[in-house]
Amino acid sequence: MLNEAKTLKGYKLDCLDGKIGTIKDLYFDDQHWTIRYFIVDTGNWLSERQVLISPYALAAAIKEKQPIIINLTKEQIEDSPSLDSKKPVSRHFEEAYYRYYKWPSYWIGPHMWGIYPTIVRDCEKWREPTKDEKAWEPHLRTTQHVTGYHIQADDHEIGHVEDFIIDEETLVIRYLIIDTTNWWTGKKVLISPQWIDPISWSESKVFVNLSRESIKQSPEYTDGSNLTRDYENRLHRHYNHQGYWVDEPSPKAYFR
Repeated sequence: MLNEAKTLKGYKLDCLDGKIGTIKDLYFDDQHWTIRYFIVDTGNWLSERQVLISPYALAAAIKEKQPIIINLTKEQIEDSPSLDSKKPVSRHFEEAYYRYYKWPSYWIGPHMWGIYPTIVRDCEKWREPTKDEKAWEPHLRTTQHVTGYHIQADDHEIGHVEDFIIDEETLVIRYLIIDTTNWWTGKKVLISPQWIDPISWSESKVFVNLSRESIKQSPEYTDGSNLTRDYENRLHRHYNHQGYWVDEPSPKAYFR
């Protein structure tokens, strides 16, 4: 199911021995555009640090308006590597975090989940990466941080990032919601991360390999109700791009 990031924010998280808080933001990487961590508002519990939950901890698929179930205990979360709430996520922290939970590193290997094209939860199927499976440097940003970034088309600026469309089954960001109304008497449109090259973090700007006119003529996005496969087909045909669902591995065994 595709849903807006703002819808996920505020979802409750329950662990094996109680409630831990609500999602307040999401960290994603700018290479595979995949959610790497939920940032959790724990209220008065662990309030002095960022509490991050990896998709590896999900015990079941995300269901609309229901608590997200985490396959961890409060003690495990409390004893996990600590990250100051004012500091960014570093490679040093991630290495310690993944060692602590004994999960495969997503940044070693060519695929979305390192040496795996989709997340593998069965530890019996895990293997050590080989020497030729190189590590890559993920640049992690929060959805809140990138919201408001300007969109630079091939020829002109065209709008700004309003939100993100997330595939709740795979936790991949499928689209950026672009509000064009400040640039012309426009509308909201969707742009796939696959059409972006690059992001300028210093300028707070997203460059896309599309013309301003083609974006103006693209199918209008209103809200989540029109995120059907028919709409996606029309969107991808408009830009003459193949849909992500054609070659991407099936996530049917995601929680087995």
